[in-house]
Amino acid sequence: MPFPGGLWWLVCCRQGFTLLRRDYGEPDKEPDGEAEEESSFELRSKGAQVGGPLQLSLTQPVRTSKAPVWRGSEGLQTARTALVRGDRPGRCWALGELTPFSVPPGWLQREARGGVKGPWIRPRKYWFVLTQDSLDYYSGSEVGARRLGTLVLTSLCSVQWPDKQTYKETGYWSVTVFGRKHCYRLYSEHLNEAVHWVCAVQKVIHSKAPVQTPTQLLMHDIEENRGSPEILEQIYRCNPVLRYTSSPLYAPLLPFPYGSSDQSAPSPHGYMTLRDEAVKLFNSLQQLESERDPVPLIQGVLQTCLDLQPLVDEIYCQLVKQTTEPPAPGGPGNLRYWQLLTCMSCTFLPSPPVLRYLRFHLGRTEREFPGSEMAEYGRFIAAALDKTQVRECVPSLDEIVVLIQRQDMLCTVHCPGTSACTVAISSHTTAEEVARELVARLGLSQSPNVFALYEQSRHHERPVGRATLVADVLTSLAGEETTQDSTWRLCFKHYGFLDTENVPRDSVEFALLFEQAHEMVIRGYVPTSEDTLQSLAALRLQSLNSDFSTHAPVPRPEELFPVHALHSRLRASCQGPPRCPGARLRAGLLAGALPWGHSLAKQRAEQDQKLRGRLREEGASVMAAIVDRWKLLQGMGRAEAMAAYLALVREWPGFGSTLFDVDFHTSPEGSCLQRLWLGVGAKAVSLYKPGEAEPFDSFCYGRISSFGVSDSSTFHLSVGDRDLLFECSRVRPRPPAPPHADGARSPCSESPCLSKQPPC
Repeated sequence: MPFPGGLWWLVCCRQGFTLLRRDYGEPDKEPDGEAEEESSFELRSKGAQVGGPLQLSLTQPVRTSKAPVWRGSEGLQTARTALVRGDRPGRCWALGELTPFSVPPGWLQREARGGVKGPWIRPRKYWFVLTQDSLDYYSGSEVGARRLGTLVLTSLCSVQWPDKQTYKETGYWSVTVFGRKHCYRLYSEHLNEAVHWVCAVQKVIHSKAPVQTPTQLLMHDIEENRGSPEILEQIYRCNPVLRYTSSPLYAPLLPFPYGSSDQSAPSPHGYMTLRDEAVKLFNSLQQLESERDPVPLIQGVLQTCLDLQPLVDEIYCQLVKQTTEPPAPGGPGNLRYWQLLTCMSCTFLPSPPVLRYLRFHLGRTEREFPGSEMAEYGRFIAAALDKTQVRECVPSLDEIVVLIQRQDMLCTVHCPGTSACTVAISSHTTAEEVARELVARLGLSQSPNVFALYEQSRHHERPVGRATLVADVLTSLAGEETTQDSTWRLCFKHYGFLDTENVPRDSVEFALLFEQAHEMVIRGYVPTSEDTLQSLAALRLQSLNSDFSTHAPVPRPEELFPVHALHSRLRASCQGPPRCPGARLRAGLLAGALPWGHSLAKQRAEQDQKLRGRLREEGASVMAAIVDRWKLLQGMGRAEAMAAYLALVREWPGFGSTLFDVDFHTSPEGSCLQRLWLGVGAKAVSLYKPGEAEPFDSFCYGRISSFGVSDSSTFHLSVGDRDLLFECSRVRPRPPAPPHADGARSPCSESPCLSKQPPC
C-alpha cells in the first residue's frame, strides 16, 4: 500500500536530515527520546571472537555516509583489518598498525531508555570506532552500515573513569566521554575493557593541540603590539569580544574542558560544569550595574572563584572586557566592575598571561582617563597585585566595604594586662607584621622572648601562624559559632620564653607575663597543691583590689581557682562504698526495656542537680578560704603581689616552657596514643603527663638530631636512635577561662599596671 511506503520514506528522510545537522554542527532538535538515547551507551566485550587472517579490503572514498569495510570469514575484525572512512576522503586507518592511543573497534550496547536497570533488559548493540579525531558509532560492522553519531575529540574533551558506585547499581562499568555537544556514556561488563577505552580516548585527547579561544589569541596579539598604538586601536576596534557588552555571554572567554572532572558525585555547593559556571558568573557581573548594594553579590562571585579556582582567570578577563570602552566611563554601573576587580586583586592572583593582559589594561585606562576614579582604582589594583597571597577564605562583608573605598581596615588586638590595641591592616598584612608592630609599640623590642598573635575564646586558644593573613583570621573568627559565653578575639601574648627571671617589674612585659601565668593556672597547666592554688588566688585578688574590703568586687570562683581542682575536691568528698560490678550493666540493660526505665533517667537528672549543688557549695567553701588568705595580705602592694604570684608559679620547673597538648604515638604503627604535654623550653624539650609536676622524659637540644612537621597537625622529633611522633589538633578543649568580651569589665582591664602603660 502506498501509505506505509510513504511513511517509511518519511522516517528515513527525517533520520537522514538529523544526521546531516549533527555532522555540520547545526543546533539539532532531536526527536522525542533521541537526546536520551544518544547520551548513554553500553560497552560489552565480545566473549568469543574468532581470529584468523582477514583480507584487506579498500574502497574508493566517496562523499556518502557509508560505513567502513570489515570483511572476513566470521565478519569480525582482527589486528590486520583496515578502516577506510568514507566520509573523510583520503584518510585510512590500518588496524594492523595501531597507534599508541588506538583500540580495535568493538560492539557497544545502547542502554535501554531510562538507564541500565537490570540484567533482564536486553540493550541493542552498536559498533563503536575510535579514530585519531573522533569516537563514532555505527548500526553494524557490515558494509553499508550507517554512521549514527560522531563525537569529535579535541583537547577540551574529557573522559571519566569507571566508578564502583555505578557498577553496584547497574552491574556495568561506566565510561563517560564529554564532548562539545554530546556526552557518550559507555558501559562494559569488564573493568579491564572499560579501562582500555578510557586510556585510549584520553590519549587521543592528549594528542590534540590545545584549543585557543579568540580572547587568548587577541591577548597574544596585544602583547606583541603593545608598542604600536595604531595597531592596538585597530585590534580593539575590530574585535567586539574585547569590549564592553550588554548582551549575555554564551561561551566562556577562555577554554574549559567539556563536562566535569567528577560527574559521579554532586558538588557540595551545587556547581555545574566550569563552562556553565563561567557563563552564569558573567550574568552575575552584569547584575552588578543595577545593584543597590553590590557587596553580597561581590562576595558571592569571590566565593565561587575560591571554590572553583580555574574560573579566576575567566573572571579577570570578563572584568577587563566590561571595563574596556564602556558606554558611560566612570558611571555608577562602570565603577561596580572596578570595585569587583579591586576585590579580586586582593584575593586571587591570575596566571602570568592574564596578569600581563590585566596590567596592560590598567595602564591603558590610566592613560585614557588620567585623574579619574577609574585611574585611582587602577593604581590601587596594580599595587595590590604585587602583594597578593593565597587566601584561605574570601573577604568578609566588612572587608569588601573597606576595599571598595580603597582604605585600610582597623583590627583590634587584645593584650593581657594592657588596653586593647587598634592596628591598621590591609588585605595583605600578616600576623608577623602585626606582632612586630605591637612589639615596637609596647616597647618590647629589647626583650629576648618571642611574641605572637593568638585566636582566643573562653574555652579555646590557638596560635596564629606568622605568614597567616590577618584578614583571613578576622573572617574566620567572624564565621565561628559564638555563644553568649564564648566570643572569639585576637590576642597578643608570649609565644616562646627565653628569660622569665629578668623581666623588669614596671614593664609591659611583666604585666603580660603575670596575666599569662594566671591563665596557665586557671586552665590547669601549673600542677601544684590545692594550698598553693588558694594562695595564688589570694594574691590575684590583692593585685586586682589591693587590701580586703567588703565593697571590693570579687570575681567568680572559676576566674580565681581552677575548675578541675573543684571537681577533684568534689570527687574526693563524694566517694562512697564500691558498687557491685554488674549493677551498672543491669541498669543499662533494663533502662529501656522495663516500665521503670524512665525513673532511672529521672534519678540521673536528680543526681546531676545534686552534683551542681555540691559544686556550688565547694566553690563557696574555696572562696571563703581564699578570702581568709586575702585578709592576711593586708598592706602588700599591687606590684609586690604580682611578683609574689609569679614567684609561686616559678616553683614549678615547667614554667617558662610553651606547652602543647599532644597525642604521643607509643607504637610505630601509631595505633596506641597517649595524651601528653609537650613543653618547649629555652634549654630542653620535655614530656609531661597531664597534671604531673615532673617530666617523665626530657631532651636537651644537643641530643635532638632533627625535627619538623609532616602535615598541619603532626610533629616528629628525632633523638638519637628514637623517632618520636606527636599529633596536635588545631583546637583543643580546655577548662573554662575568664570571659573577656569587648566592653566588659574583666580582671585584665582592672590591672593596676594599666595606669603605668602607654596607651596603644
